Amino acid sequence: MGFRTPFLSQEIPVEDSTPRPPLTPLWSPLLVAMVCGPTVLALFLTLGGMSQVLNAAFGLWFTEIFIFVGVCWVLLRATAYEPWSYTGLHAPQPSAAALGFGLGVANFFAFVVPIQYAAQSVAPPWLREMFDVSRIFEGQSSLELGLLIAGVSLAAPFCEEFFFRGVFQKGLLATTLSRPAAVLVTAVVFSAFHLDPVGFLARVELGVLFGALRLYTGSLWPSILAHSANNVVSSMLFLLFREAGAEAAEERPPLQAILGLMSVGVLAMGGLIALGRRFPSLWGTRREPETVAVSPPPLARSVLPWVVTATLSVGALVLVDSRGIRLSYLDIQHRLPRLPKDAPDALHAERAQLKRLRQEVRGGRVPIKVYEEELLRQAQAHPKNTR
Repeated sequence: MGFRTPFLSQEIPVEDSTPRPPLTPLWSPLLVAMVCGPTVLALFLTLGGMSQVLNAAFGLWFTEIFIFVGVCWVLLRATAYEPWSYTGLHAPQPSAAALGFGLGVANFFAFVVPIQYAAQSVAPPWLREMFDVSRIFEGQSSLELGLLIAGVSLAAPFCEEFFFRGVFQKGLLATTLSRPAAVLVTAVVFSAFHLDPVGFLARVELGVLFGALRLYTGSLWPSILAHSANNVVSSMLFLLFREAGAEAAEERPPLQAILGLMSVGVLAMGGLIALGRRFPSLWGTRREPETVAVSPPPLARSVLPWVVTATLSVGALVLVDSRGIRLSYLDIQHRLPRLPKDAPDALHAERAQLKRLRQEVRGGRVPIKVYEEELLRQAQAHPKNTR
């Protein structure tokens, strides 16, 4: 319908005031979680693994952004959900976020440290060596080390909480599972994704804390900040031990020190929880945000920006660091396990020389073939001493 003006010969459309039915999401939260979970796992084990082989720092950011967030974001938009409200990423409330961060720090000393200490005490040396996560920091340039620390402290907390607590736990809460059971199952899946049997129980405990914060506050930000706090503290301790030298990094602290840290952590957690009970407003609104349904865009329009950006980022890495990629491939092909402290001094000197040679090769000052030959020689000459 329309009408003609005296000055214009064209019709001006009149807005249709007929009320439209509200949009309804196409899938249930459970179906979103059940589709998103296996998809993220498959891409995490394939694309994520390959990207971290190319470059550990690049691979960490690539995996967090394009797999943990990208896949879920596209799926939510395709099923008529608005991702921010769906996952609990509404406007952050500073007091609740600060409490989450404080609980993350206290929990690290109260539970993560003693659980991990006990797990490493009973795990055989070969298992601890195989799943030593600190090895990711070895052989990194200053820039890469900074990117790794930032990725662990910022990207991982945001992106992993988006998937695990924002999507997966939300789906389980829509089933017949009780709320504590949904939190626990999500925590187990969260820990299993890290593929680290030695740290499995510690990460389950962490997952329970993050899930409880998401459930109790109705916001994803407290769990993100608690996750970040845990990773920041562990990264800072790693860097301190790294500066103190290899012997300090490998030396196990006495049990009395672990119990002392645990006591301080438990007291700090109790104090923070008591503070939250005394002033409930510190936890924020404590209600689940209303899930907003939006008109889904064409699937290609949702997927294409993520695919193009991911492809361009990989291409940029290949252009910038082709030598580093080739060196990483050689390191995997001829992997040298970490030398024990009691290995002969000559072997420690050889390994240190190999690390210096790698830096020279990566800087373009020495041919890659030289590093490959020395790496192969050490792998063949001392197999019993390095395993």
